[in-house]
Amino acid sequence: MLPIIDRTLQEPICRQLYRQIRTQILDGTLRQGEALVSTRQVASDLGVSRSTVVEAYDMLLSEGFLESRQGSQTVVAQGVAIYATREKATTRIEKPRRKIDADFTTGRPDLDQFPRAQWIRLLHQAVQDLQPDDYGYSGPRGYAPLRAEIASWLSHSRGIAVDAEDVFITAGATQALRILADLLCANRGRVVMEDPCHKGLYDTLTACNCEIVPIPADDHGLRTDLLTGQEHARMVYITPSHQFPLGGILPAARRAALIRYAREQEIYLVEDDYDSEFRFSGAPISPLYALDPQRVIYIGTFSKTVFPALRIGFVLLPKELQSRWSYLRTHHDVQNPMFEQAALAEFLRSRALDRHVRAMRNRYAKRRQALVGALHEEFGESCTICGDAAGLHLAASFAGMRFDASFQRFCLERGVVVSTMESHCITKGQHEDQLLLGYGHLTPEEIISSVHLLAAHIREQKSQTVDDCPAT
Repeated sequence: MLPIIDRTLQEPICRQLYRQIRTQILDGTLRQGEALVSTRQVASDLGVSRSTVVEAYDMLLSEGFLESRQGSQTVVAQGVAIYATREKATTRIEKPRRKIDADFTTGRPDLDQFPRAQWIRLLHQAVQDLQPDDYGYSGPRGYAPLRAEIASWLSHSRGIAVDAEDVFITAGATQALRILADLLCANRGRVVMEDPCHKGLYDTLTACNCEIVPIPADDHGLRTDLLTGQEHARMVYITPSHQFPLGGILPAARRAALIRYAREQEIYLVEDDYDSEFRFSGAPISPLYALDPQRVIYIGTFSKTVFPALRIGFVLLPKELQSRWSYLRTHHDVQNPMFEQAALAEFLRSRALDRHVRAMRNRYAKRRQALVGALHEEFGESCTICGDAAGLHLAASFAGMRFDASFQRFCLERGVVVSTMESHCITKGQHEDQLLLGYGHLTPEEIISSVHLLAAHIREQKSQTVDDCPAT
């Protein structure tokens, strides 16, 4: 089959010839041992120079697709065909994607309000200011100026004294948890985890072959009174400043109990402080890390405060773990991209992040207020809001309701995205009347209309459930 030349393409003609002949050889159109048309004839048929065809043939010869012996024709080499599986042609009918009318996805910040022009300027400045050595491998600790700025930021935003040498840059909280699982829980080590919990991070730990020991959480976080010392865990993963997903704050007595537990068991507490910047009544909660930096590993992220695609987070590590962490990070992916680290360092140094967080805190507080108001208007006293006034989501209980995976599908089929609390539970059946509602990315007007749609679907589902019940 004569190749087809497209002179409008930027791809050179010799490369087009090479590619098309190679495809015919691989799929068996040109059989092994079959002689190719002479370069002179191909050039004449296609109206191209003979040297162009010769160059294409030479590439195929050098890669072993063709064989040529002096005084004989150029033929297809033996054993190079990869016959394609030939399937019957079928007409696929693509189902139209359902339009989403209400999206309560959790953990999504409002990216429209991020100062993108300023961020682009910082990236441009970083490219100009970084030295030639900065373009090389910087090592697993991360960019030193960024680590220093994070230590300073934690001091004035969290009230904790941090040595920049204890700050290690990561590609987000998930990567931090994966490395900690390798570091502390290799060979099926056990991890104490709140129940309910963040399903994605639960999956991260199980993918690392960790054995999860679920401990129930209530409106005040992890039930430390249920820790017996017989868990034989190697670490405890906890969200004390804003328990995900219930939203509670771990009180002082439970914090002290956790520290005692970690010391007695000689294990580490892994504190995930994923969104405590956005607390709407009072100052951010002091981290558990402040009580015992030698037993608490602090994980922070900029996914909610800057933007998720940045993929920069950090951990605060005790000295005795730093060498092993550096080894594991080196053999994981070495380091984060340097330009983004430099831009973030300046974003912190100039207090641009502080200004952005203040503005977004006010914005998110109004959105939470709009969501709570809309829920009370639709459901009255049958709806109870759980947890502290903080973050980008809230948990709500609906008296007399039972929400499971079928309810999520029921809503999605009608254009509403919502999560049940049960989908985040390790032990099922304890939180069936609760939904998880994200609001950070929604305007107040969108929140009100979305709650109205959700309420209609809840009532529709409830009426169907009643109709399906057998008469007594």
